[in-house]
Amino acid sequence: MSAVWTDNEVLPIEREQRIERETHKLEKRLCRLTGQAIADYNMIEAGDKVMVCVSGGKDSYALLDILIKMKQRAPVDFELVAVNLDQKQPGFPEHVLPEYLAKLGVAYHIENQDTYSIVKDKIAPGKTMCSLCSRLRRGILYRVADELGATKIALGHHRDDILQTFFLNMFFGGKLKGMPPKLVSDDGRHIVIRPLAGVAEKDLVRWAEHRQFPIIPCTLCGSQENLQRKQVAIMLREWERKFPGRVETMFTALQNVVPSHLADGTHYDFKGLTVNGVASDDGDKAFDPPDFAAGDSPPGLQIIKI
Repeated sequence: MSAVWTDNEVLPIEREQRIERETHKLEKRLCRLTGQAIADYNMIEAGDKVMVCVSGGKDSYALLDILIKMKQRAPVDFELVAVNLDQKQPGFPEHVLPEYLAKLGVAYHIENQDTYSIVKDKIAPGKTMCSLCSRLRRGILYRVADELGATKIALGHHRDDILQTFFLNMFFGGKLKGMPPKLVSDDGRHIVIRPLAGVAEKDLVRWAEHRQFPIIPCTLCGSQENLQRKQVAIMLREWERKFPGRVETMFTALQNVVPSHLADGTHYDFKGLTVNGVASDDGDKAFDPPDFAAGDSPPGLQIIKI
């Protein structure tokens, strides 16, 4: 007599197998996108000592986690050191990160600086604290990088952070300016890298849940619900919900800048333009309606024939 398997007996096994497959695919995607960013922008080189800034949030935990995996398979040898800045916020669980980092077996340093009191003293109630807090953090982390002999400073900003910064600068700063994957620090003495530049935030959320990172909420600015960045984040999530693929397309656009079709005379010599009789791929035809096949318009774009 053959055994009879009920749905209750089979489905949990199938569900567990499906979750395992999806998690494996997620890990491969995170490592692939991180490795691609590192290679494309030459973020990490042989002999580097990479200072990974770990705040206690999902993004920095994921950054450290992925870099540890990358280190094991990287074609070049480099060091990692995790650094946390304890800003002495009331109720901050100062034991969580040291215990977690020690368990990982990664080198780490906890920097204790009471920036919380400074920010609360200087910023009026109800005002945005992020700007001053960020400046104080940067200065301290640059100093710590010097003291530790770090050659690169790695931050956990992801693709959505970069796009949010782009729109914030455009809407409120009047600049087409984003958050670069790699840059020279404000003091001109350090290279700052963002290995998660191509990673979607939703993937980091899933990875954090899978890895069960001991998340520490930021009580200093996390409760400022009306920050413009949060409003832009909501806008981007809504766009992605209505038009899947739009956010990815916008990030790709940041990597395909055409200065001749913007309006900044410092990056393109509009005044000096002359005819030369040579056809250009960036000429007027760039303004022609795109030749999309039926039903093949880009996400969120409605083609109206007149």
